[in-house]
Amino acid sequence: MNSTTPKSTPLVTKCFLFSLLLSLTIFLSFSILSHQNQNPNATNPLPHKQPNSSSPDLRIRPGYTSYESYIQRQLNKTLNPKLRKVWTTRDWTRKINVFATFFADLKHENLISANSKALCIGARVGQEVEALKRVGVSDSVGIDLVPYPPLVIRGDFHHQPFDNETFDFEFSNVFDHALYPEKFVGEIERTLKPGGVCVLHVALSRRADKYSANDLYSVGPLKALFRRSELVRVRTVDGFGLDTEVVFRKKKTVL
Repeated sequence: MNSTTPKSTPLVTKCFLFSLLLSLTIFLSFSILSHQNQNPNATNPLPHKQPNSSSPDLRIRPGYTSYESYIQRQLNKTLNPKLRKVWTTRDWTRKINVFATFFADLKHENLISANSKALCIGARVGQEVEALKRVGVSDSVGIDLVPYPPLVIRGDFHHQPFDNETFDFEFSNVFDHALYPEKFVGEIERTLKPGGVCVLHVALSRRADKYSANDLYSVGPLKALFRRSELVRVRTVDGFGLDTEVVFRKKKTVL
């Protein structure tokens, strides 16, 4: 009897840890979906029309029967324990350094300053937030479906949890994950201050990952979606599979 006890203990421990992790994942998913259900638009089905007058250069991927199914699909990536371990270990310093280079360039162009209030959209574990802080933009925060405090708070980029005209600067490299691109951009323009800057990193020359909700083929649809902003510039970048940086500035006066 005694000889079998040490052998069974590790198995019991592994089963317990697996059950605990599974329970935590289900709890987080339920909490986020419950939060989404409080929004009147949370159960809208996938739009049958292409966004922005059915632009051929911006295509919504099929397969989502409800907003909840879309959210669950995104959570499958965000809550993946292997990915989260990579993001917080192997990728942590590397991504911070790359983001810091991008943001330093934007500072040199006076598109962001140490006094800017900044938001990173779809920030996961917050490497871009940390990068902003390291280049001197201390008032920075990120939002994602799963929070990673203190850098990232919980938030849906289709329905940002902020007041109008809150930020001077907003950055995102997850435009391809927007199921409703018009809402994604509309929330950016709502929460940006007049004269505020938005920077997007997008993929034009290659298709995004399997969790993406749309495919973008040119900058044209972005220019049409940013109705209250002016295009500042477009340049080629090497940003973790994303090849194009697009910069918009919100108009100070909307006619």
